[in-house]
Amino acid sequence: MRESSRRTRLPLLFLFLLLFAAPVPALGVEPTAGKVFLWKAQSNRGVAYILGSIHFMKREMYPLDGRIEAAYAGSSVLAVETDIRARGKEGLGKFVMENALYPENDALEKHLSPETYDLVRRKLSDLGMARVNRMKPWALALTATTIEYMKMGLDPEYGIDRYFLEKADGRKKIVELEAYDYVVNLLNGLPDGIQDLFLFYTLTDLAKVGKEIDDIIAYWSAGDARGMESVVFESVNEYPKLRPVYEILVSRRNRDMASKIEEYLRRGERCFAVVGAGHLVGRDGIIELLRAKGYAVEQLGTVLENDVAGP
Repeated sequence: MRESSRRTRLPLLFLFLLLFAAPVPALGVEPTAGKVFLWKAQSNRGVAYILGSIHFMKREMYPLDGRIEAAYAGSSVLAVETDIRARGKEGLGKFVMENALYPENDALEKHLSPETYDLVRRKLSDLGMARVNRMKPWALALTATTIEYMKMGLDPEYGIDRYFLEKADGRKKIVELEAYDYVVNLLNGLPDGIQDLFLFYTLTDLAKVGKEIDDIIAYWSAGDARGMESVVFESVNEYPKLRPVYEILVSRRNRDMASKIEEYLRRGERCFAVVGAGHLVGRDGIIELLRAKGYAVEQLGTVLENDVAGP
């Protein structure tokens, strides 16, 4: 029997969706004397603001900190992981479902260990086993966790990425850092054994999601990158067998997104990038990758008087 983890496998599951949200007091509209989860990267030509995203939120989380709004207002380009509004929900949903389900002659049970499949039956039978059996492990893990978030009253309609996409519509240039099918294809490519672990740890710790999210949102609200990093890397360090998932879903994507942001620094444009908070922290996070390339990168709140100044 696998030992139950001490903490929710958030980084391994949520660095796809990065559902970093929880019910906390609304953030203030005016700049405050602390850090925010926003960085300013500069070249000799351009500026890129990089905001850690929370994809599921509550209405009362708004308005955002004034420094975040000021950085957005001073930028000409909004960059997001994927423009979730660019394609109709029906078309995007169809693509996901086509890749999330097994064909008629296949089933979940054929791809899981007996131990993990028994856990699925105990935890998710309310969804209907006929439906569950059609779903691939990664899709089932995301579905189960999303249901928990919705029970908490968290809603993707209030996510930070969606907020800025609506705000920028018709007013700023909107670009994608990843193709809409990129992450789904990465998940589909995970071997059965890795997907089994992925689903097992997700379901084992599902009841702890609320507490973990409280911790994560506290780090985000305080601009505490070290605290966020401690959560992101704990599970990977504790369970090295899951490191391939991190490498595929996080490290590889970090490198790709950092290169896309770098293009705007080279071109001299002012870019406001919104990416999952977990992609910004750690030695292989986007912030350190840009620093390693020689760009000056500072977190807002570190040098308050220069936070939203010109390049």
